Amino acid sequence: MARGNPMVVLLLVSLACLLSPSAAIKTSSMQSAAHLPLPDGVTGAGSLAFDAKNQGPYTGVSDGRVLRWSGVWTTFAYHEDYSKNPKCATVDGSSEEMESTCGRDLYIADAYKGLMRVGPRGGEAEVLATEADGVPFNFVNGVDIDQDTGDVYFTDSSTTYTRRSQFQILVHRDATARLLKYDAQTNQVTVLRAGLPYANGVAVSQDGNYIVVAHTGPAQVFRYWIRGSKIGQYELFADLPGYPDNVRRDTYGGYWVALNREKIQVTSTDSPVNHVVGVRLNSDGVVVEELTTTEGTLSEVVELNNKLWLGSVNLDFVGQINQQ
Repeated sequence: MARGNPMVVLLLVSLACLLSPSAAIKTSSMQSAAHLPLPDGVTGAGSLAFDAKNQGPYTGVSDGRVLRWSGVWTTFAYHEDYSKNPKCATVDGSSEEMESTCGRDLYIADAYKGLMRVGPRGGEAEVLATEADGVPFNFVNGVDIDQDTGDVYFTDSSTTYTRRSQFQILVHRDATARLLKYDAQTNQVTVLRAGLPYANGVAVSQDGNYIVVAHTGPAQVFRYWIRGSKIGQYELFADLPGYPDNVRRDTYGGYWVALNREKIQVTSTDSPVNHVVGVRLNSDGVVVEELTTTEGTLSEVVELNNKLWLGSVNLDFVGQINQQ
């Protein structure tokens, strides 16, 4: 048997690895999701949460309440305006005008009322903060909690436009968003970054060293370091195939990012066409899984106990997919 140079063999093997195709992206379909219909007259389950016992989901809806799922939807929390204003208790709680009056996503962030908190027994939500550095919150949006410190990281998506006028943020390429921190010990709010383009969902990394921030207009995710040698640095983490909403940690050290719309719009055809409404990023910001559907959009994807929980501000149900 002829003997070749082992260094050449090793080099050839290394090159073969470098030139081999990248791993295929897994695809899951939203069409297989079970539906948990919301109560009549409300929509907007744009954010989902589970408690320490993994009970829920809890979700804010368009009439200003936070609902809890336990086989049926029940009212868990509300802003004081919900109990004081008769309009908030009417059946038609789905309008944008209703949202701006009664509030929404009261646990923990409300687009109109500010950063809020409600205790484990529910009830009326407590307002924690309504401004930072003398500038009032205008569109409080994404939020996540550092489980080690209790500090809350959140976004104010624009100091110019409210949620009712969010499309104007894209049209005018508004870049007045802020990334903020609420210190659980001092009850003070700090502006970490300002002048951002449509900062939306946020998630604290599994190791607590950085925060990922979804930017809707640029269709990108950035990373802000809160610990270590890179503290304070803000760097690109991932380019996305669509315009992101919320971002949540997955069970593998990566993130699920919900997409409102793809960058490339498919022209109408006689048969349904799948489009991407969510992507899973690994810890390096690489897309490793896509979630598709023929209709609808997503605002949030939460992974828990081998299930994907799906929320959308535009739908009247919460979806649930059993993972294989």
